[in-house]
Amino acid sequence: MTARPISETIASLMPRAKAELTELVAFQSVADPAQFPRSECEAAAGWVADALRAEGFQDVALLDTPDGTQSVYGFLPGPAGAPTVLLYAHYDVQPPLDESAWLSPPFELTERDGRWYGRGAADCKGGFIMHLLALRALKADGGVPVSVKVIAEGSEEQGTGGLERYAEAHPELLAADTIVIGDTGNFRVGLPTVTATLRGMTMLRVTLDTLEGNLHSGQFGGAAPDALAAMIQLLASLRAEDGSTTVDGLTADNEWDGLQYPEAEFRADAKVLDGVELIGTGTVADRIWARPAVTVIGIDCPPVVGATPSLQASARAQISLRVPPGRDAAEATELLTAHLVAHAPWGARVSVEQVGQGQPFRADTTSPAYTSMARAMEAAYPGETMQTSGMGGSIPLCNTLAALYPEAEILLIGLSEPEAQIHAVNESVSPEELERLSVTEALFLRNYAESKRA
Repeated sequence: MTARPISETIASLMPRAKAELTELVAFQSVADPAQFPRSECEAAAGWVADALRAEGFQDVALLDTPDGTQSVYGFLPGPAGAPTVLLYAHYDVQPPLDESAWLSPPFELTERDGRWYGRGAADCKGGFIMHLLALRALKADGGVPVSVKVIAEGSEEQGTGGLERYAEAHPELLAADTIVIGDTGNFRVGLPTVTATLRGMTMLRVTLDTLEGNLHSGQFGGAAPDALAAMIQLLASLRAEDGSTTVDGLTADNEWDGLQYPEAEFRADAKVLDGVELIGTGTVADRIWARPAVTVIGIDCPPVVGATPSLQASARAQISLRVPPGRDAAEATELLTAHLVAHAPWGARVSVEQVGQGQPFRADTTSPAYTSMARAMEAAYPGETMQTSGMGGSIPLCNTLAALYPEAEILLIGLSEPEAQIHAVNESVSPEELERLSVTEALFLRNYAESKRA
């Protein structure tokens, strides 16, 4: 009897995939115990481990990483002499932000308008489900033709580096011939895309102190230095008038020479309000894939409701700096720190704390594995050819793996296309995209195994 095509097998598995993603999304696995209980991440890690055991994985383990979180590892042996492929995803998620802005509960997978909504649905719990679907389809079609290692990280969104340090201390654990990072996404729904570059990241907290304590703004305002006003002025120094990032010593004029991002499409994807200008100069692709970008992601200050007429004695902000390929994240951290110290107004006392860092990454798209991926994408997306794009986000583990295993080929695919709205409210995944990318991954593993036998 002729085996059912991979695409038909995966289509038949989609109801199960939805049920499993529903279970996984339900864990409030934000890797920050100040916001959510650690038990939520531990429960999600346990779910992932159980799923691997159910698929026949050996040596399944919860790895206690140096940042206090757990990564989940498993090994599925393939035929004798077959290459080894490492499949990566992460089960931790971003916090839901303003839950009242979600149209459905953030930790309850909800189908609406042909998409599945929930925190982590695309980034990156859906990525783990993608791996399961691909492996199940291959098992139903004669077996998985490669040895497979799976690693599901528990703190990727926090950028605290637990898995990177664990891998460096246990370099044999994740060794593989090829690594598939399932944490990026297509340029848009229906256009198969591999990600060639990632910006790195550094995260700093800066505190300004100007007074021994808060003061009455009527009695002292106009002469006493207000820490919140000082912070506003300091943060403004990080951008030029056109919105370009201006960190002393950090160049911001690189150009992107690959797939371009039309401005009208970007405005629509980013949901920029009518009449509001984009920031920066150069093409959109230059700005989001090839140049540094600073973002103030949080400020500690009195809320409007309940505010008193006071001068603030202290202010704190958290700053993210995306670092383009070709720049060292540690050097960028030093430059940003020096800029913050140098530009603090009125002699305000400055304290800078680093809370996260990851290096940028550039893949070798000429490697043989990319040929196998291109064939797989063309089969899974009829009428389309594989595109290569950049990604403005960071996956710090990529550089660690590239350094540990310089001969390994690294490919980046995933479910985080623009409509997914990862890191924002109402994150969602396209089930059609989940299905097609699962087909892609299954066909890639088959193609890759055949290429190694040739």
